[in-house]
Amino acid sequence: MPTALVLGASRGLGLEFARQYLAEGWTVYATHRSEPDRVRLRDLGAHTLKLDVLDADDLAGLAWQLESERLDVVVINAGVYGPRSSHLQQPPATEDFDLVMRTNVLAPMRLVPRLAPMLGPARGTLAFVSSRMGSISAAGASHGMLYRVSKAAENMVAKLAHVELSPLGVRVLALHPGWVRTDMGGPNAEVDVPASIAGMRRVIADATAYPAGGFYDYRGQSLAW
Repeated sequence: MPTALVLGASRGLGLEFARQYLAEGWTVYATHRSEPDRVRLRDLGAHTLKLDVLDADDLAGLAWQLESERLDVVVINAGVYGPRSSHLQQPPATEDFDLVMRTNVLAPMRLVPRLAPMLGPARGTLAFVSSRMGSISAAGASHGMLYRVSKAAENMVAKLAHVELSPLGVRVLALHPGWVRTDMGGPNAEVDVPASIAGMRRVIADATAYPAGGFYDYRGQSLAW
């Protein structure tokens, strides 16, 4: 039975990743921050792990709790948008910058070396839920500047993880979920959550069509870095 770890599984995309993998009979470890979220994930059938990605002790505890596991898929989904008003003429406040960059960039940087030993034996896939807004080539506006900058940096983390981990047999991907109807995406977004996750899971599952080191959207289209 394959095993997945979903980081940031309390709601939205992460919760649906957990739900869909469980529905297909996978063993799923899912991280949460609050007790109601733990109960929701437990009732779905997931093994729950408390994790605040900004807490170094929590990160160390996660690695300890999963030390003997072989992970086929890890999804790094934890992230925040920050101030939507940020743009070139209105840079973010220091506290907003710190929250977004620590959550979207520093946390993945700290997670990769802790997760690699569990992915290597299974020749597993490490998937970063990024965003097309992090594409430097496709940038055409400065609104949401802080989020854009953080996702561009996360894409670099994903690319460097590919360089470091591919010799171990670990496949690393950066994924764009689409503009999804979540708390972050809003009610007018184009894609519903189940369709986005089903698409990203297809990309994760097909190593031949979607080779390591790539940046893909939920439909399987390759995106420019």
